[in-house]
Amino acid sequence: MRPIIGTMDIHIELERKLAKFKGAEACLVFQSGFTVNVACCQSLMSDPKDLLISDELNHASIIDGARLAKAARKVYPHKDMKALQAILESPEARAARRKMIVTDGVFSMDGDLAPLPAIMELADKHGAFVMVDDAHASGVMGKNGRGTPSHFGLSDRVQIQIGTLSKAVGAIGGYVAGERRLIDYLASVARPFMFSSSHPPSVVATCSAAVDVMMDEPERISKLWDNARHFKEGLQKLGFDTGASETPITPVMVGDTAKAQAFSKRLFEEGVFALAICYPIVARSKDRLRTIVSSAHTTKDLDFALEKFGKVGRELGLI
Repeated sequence: MRPIIGTMDIHIELERKLAKFKGAEACLVFQSGFTVNVACCQSLMSDPKDLLISDELNHASIIDGARLAKAARKVYPHKDMKALQAILESPEARAARRKMIVTDGVFSMDGDLAPLPAIMELADKHGAFVMVDDAHASGVMGKNGRGTPSHFGLSDRVQIQIGTLSKAVGAIGGYVAGERRLIDYLASVARPFMFSSSHPPSVVATCSAAVDVMMDEPERISKLWDNARHFKEGLQKLGFDTGASETPITPVMVGDTAKAQAFSKRLFEEGVFALAICYPIVARSKDRLRTIVSSAHTTKDLDFALEKFGKVGRELGLI
């Protein structure tokens, strides 16, 4: 008789599958993407002599993780490689015990990509290691949705890849992938991992099946990008500003909180859900609607949404 697979078995199988998916030696699954960032920043930057270097538009979980770390912190202007270089060449960086550069792979509010090749070049030159938060890139960028390191051909050079299981995977949880010694260390010292409950088997099975879909059905990612291009081009033809987006995350820039909220409300009344993102989530005057298409949208769906964006945009004097 075949033994019943235990909860630990399916967790281990998911971690093995994610490690293979990310091109890493090992992987550790957490309760959420937020807890992964907190755990890695807090555990790896554990000494006042360490230096954590972060892009100014990194996700809130990275910011909170950095605050909980004992390391000194430096923040560089968004994607500014000259500023990053200056930090790495500073006396503080040269004297640091350990230097970690942290960046989103795809930035969640603007949908733009980190300049990962330039970051890796600077990191290698100055003896730093790199952590990439691929929450919004997993299932989207790279071969079979493996993420931004795969997209740039850097999977074998980025030391730490983290992500969420609540975006493209459609479940809940987070993961960190890297060398076996990194994963063993985090399993021993990362407080958000050690002092939280594991996922129920149903969630783990859902995540595992979703990874299978990404590996076995690449046409879904191709469809996602076709939809993203169609929708983005449609918004731009209507006269909307889609910001710096390079991915399916497409902001519609408004610049005013009240107008963004009114825009979102009226679209919802017209049958389109587009969330208003306002201060303090984004900087003042950077208020926008954040749209994200999926591979499941049909051309008819997208054209309907574009029609309503045009109607409401003209009604509110936005275009």
